[in-house]
Amino acid sequence: MTIEANDPAMVIAEKPASLRPVLEWIARRAEPVVIGLAAILIGLALFSLFILAVGKSPATLFQLMYTGGFGSWFSVQNSLSRAAPLLLTALCVALPARLGLVIIGGEGAVVLGGVAAAAMALPLAGTAPVFLTLILMAIAAMVVGGIWIGLAGFLRHYRGVNETISSLLLSYIAIALMNQFVEGLLRDPASLNKPSTRPLPAEYMLGNIPGMDVHWGLVIGILACVVSWIVIEATSYGFAARIAGGNVRAAQIQGLPVGKLIAGFTALAGSFAGLAGMIEVAAVQGSANASLAASYGYTGILVAFLARHNPLAIIPVAILLGGIDASGGLIQRRMGLPDATVLVLQGTLFIVILFCETFYGRFKIFNPDLWKRSL
Repeated sequence: MTIEANDPAMVIAEKPASLRPVLEWIARRAEPVVIGLAAILIGLALFSLFILAVGKSPATLFQLMYTGGFGSWFSVQNSLSRAAPLLLTALCVALPARLGLVIIGGEGAVVLGGVAAAAMALPLAGTAPVFLTLILMAIAAMVVGGIWIGLAGFLRHYRGVNETISSLLLSYIAIALMNQFVEGLLRDPASLNKPSTRPLPAEYMLGNIPGMDVHWGLVIGILACVVSWIVIEATSYGFAARIAGGNVRAAQIQGLPVGKLIAGFTALAGSFAGLAGMIEVAAVQGSANASLAASYGYTGILVAFLARHNPLAIIPVAILLGGIDASGGLIQRRMGLPDATVLVLQGTLFIVILFCETFYGRFKIFNPDLWKRSL
C-alpha cells in the first residue's frame, strides 16, 4: 500500500515511538479547539459583512467590542459580572446534553428561581441572619428551577414529549407566571412604574469579592462548573449518563436507570439556572422584577454549544460572551448601532457553530485510529 508523502499520517508515523501517545493525546483534544476557533472566525467574518452592509466599519466595531469588554479593569469587572449567570445557565444546557437532550428553556428556570428567592426573602429579611437567609433563598431558587426543567425531562422520558419544544414552551409559561407574581401577589406597593417585589435590605445583598467590583456569583458559577465536571467525568453517575447519552437502548439493556438519569440530570441542570436567578436578585437587582428575563438563559445555550458541553470549557467561553455583551452600550453610543447588535453577533456565531458540528470526526489528523489504519 502506498502512502502519499504529504499525508499527515506518514509524518506522524515517522516520529519517535515515545512521542506517539503524546501526539495522540494532543490530537484528540485539539479537534474541538481548532474547529471551535474556526467557527468563531467564520462567524466574525460573516458578521463583518453585515456591518459593512449597514455602512459601518467592522474594525471599529471589534475595537470597541474589545474596549467595552476587556479594555480596562472596569470593563473586565463588568464582563466578569455578566459572565456569572452565563456560567450557570450554560450548565443548564450542558448537563442534559451528556444524555443526548437539548434543553433550551433555561430562561424559565432563571426567572422562577429569582421569584422564589425573592419570595423566600420577604419574611426573613430583617429578622433572620444574613447567611441563613441567603442559603434559604438559594435552596428555594434551586428547588423551583430543578422542578421546572426536571418537568421537561420527565415529559421526555415518560410521555415522549420532545424536550427542546417542551422546555422552550415552559420558559414562556415561567415568564408569564413571574409577571403574575411580581405584578400581583408579591408586588411592592411602592413600585409604581416598574412592578417588583419588596427590595432586599442592603446588608442582605450578596457582596463583592474582596478587591474587585464583582459579586460572589462569579465564584459560585465557577465552583458549579468544577463540581459538574467532577460529577460527569469522575463518578459512576456521570459515567452512566454518558453511556445513556451514547446509546439509550444499550444503556437500558445493561440495566441502567435511564429514566432516573434523565430526570436527575435535567433537575440538576434546572437547579443551576434557578440559582442564577437567585444571584440576579441578591447581587444585581435587589428584587424580583421584569429585568430577570434578560436572556441569560438563551445566551447560555450559545456558551454551552461553543464549549462543546464541557463544564470547564464553559468558564472561559462565558467570560468571552460576557465581554461581548458588556460592550453593547459602548457600540450603541460610539457607532450609532442598536444595542441588539451583539445579539445579531451571537446569533451568527450560533448558526456557524451548529454548522461546524458536521466537521467533527472528518479530519484524519485529529483521529489517531486512522493513523494506524493508514500504515
